[in-house]
Amino acid sequence: MGGGVRGVDYYELLGIGRGASTADVKSAYRSLAKVMHPDAGGTAGTFHLLQQAYETLSDPARRAEYDRAGQAVPAPRPARRAGARPARTPPARRTGQTGRLRDFGEDKEFVPPPLRLDLDTVAWWPAVDAGQRVRYLPTIGPSSELVLSTVGAWLVLVLLVVFLPVTSVAVLVVAWLLVAGGAVLAFRLARRYLLARLADRAFVAESGGRVVFGRPGTERDQLAERLTARLLTEYIAPLPGTRIFHGLAWPDSVFADVDHAVLRGHRLVLIESKMWLPGHYTADEAGVVWRNGHPFRGGAIRLPDGVSVYRELLPDVEVRGALLVYPSRAGEVTTGEPPEVPAPPMSPERFVREIGEWLAAEPATVDRDTFRTVLERLVS
Repeated sequence: MGGGVRGVDYYELLGIGRGASTADVKSAYRSLAKVMHPDAGGTAGTFHLLQQAYETLSDPARRAEYDRAGQAVPAPRPARRAGARPARTPPARRTGQTGRLRDFGEDKEFVPPPLRLDLDTVAWWPAVDAGQRVRYLPTIGPSSELVLSTVGAWLVLVLLVVFLPVTSVAVLVVAWLLVAGGAVLAFRLARRYLLARLADRAFVAESGGRVVFGRPGTERDQLAERLTARLLTEYIAPLPGTRIFHGLAWPDSVFADVDHAVLRGHRLVLIESKMWLPGHYTADEAGVVWRNGHPFRGGAIRLPDGVSVYRELLPDVEVRGALLVYPSRAGEVTTGEPPEVPAPPMSPERFVREIGEWLAAEPATVDRDTFRTVLERLVS
């Protein structure tokens, strides 16, 4: 049966429907791998079978061959993941008088046009050209203002001692002692300042001077991730102090559980990218996604869990999520006013305007410890 194991239905094993997308296959595999891996208490045989199912159903050619071979006698059905729903392919509909089938589902060849914004209409964009100097936290040396003021005060003291007519030897001795002490203080401050600047340069060199880390998905069904990567590079990366990550894992995970993340100062936004049918998307107070006034069944998201995980990982950082939705065929994606939920749906334009403004309100700083913690979770 197309390379399958006799008596085992790969769809049943993964807990998905036969119309599931490649993304659904990958999501199901990731969830099951965490509990079926031998290190997590599973057996080598069942984990190997799970890998075979994933490799077969995630490859379009192998999956087609598997489907053509026919359905095997199913093995006992494994427990379905909590909250998982079988993905279903939108049915074809008949049109007009011809009776021909017309597909109202996704268009596999469709590529959404890139966002083109008039930057003069983006309220926060002046922050890009404000000439802000990026500060690295925690600060490990004196500020340049303190060093300059100390050196200036010392020079004034020297001029006073040199040019003021002082005849008392005792006063001269005290004055020159003050000059010597001021020189030592100014030298120490200047030395600490230079060492701090060298440490900042070393930190920048540690990350290769980059702003973007990792790469978005390269598979055919990961077009939405590549669109978001382009969006972040064009509109968000120019903000001084911004760091962008593609593919972050949750703690104790080896998978890219979060598509993208943007860090600026002590604010972190986690992003999930989806290509869904055109329509109006909203989220209710429970975080459930709705489309055109009905609960959306076209795909699952994990971002709310990711926001919770990263809030625990980074308790001193303000973490929020954004579900970026692109149309999967010709048409428009709109979103409603997002309630206070971890991951509201957003169109690309709305994301740039609202999330960009939220990030721009943060000072142009990079927290060394926070940056390293997030970078350690990078998968790709």
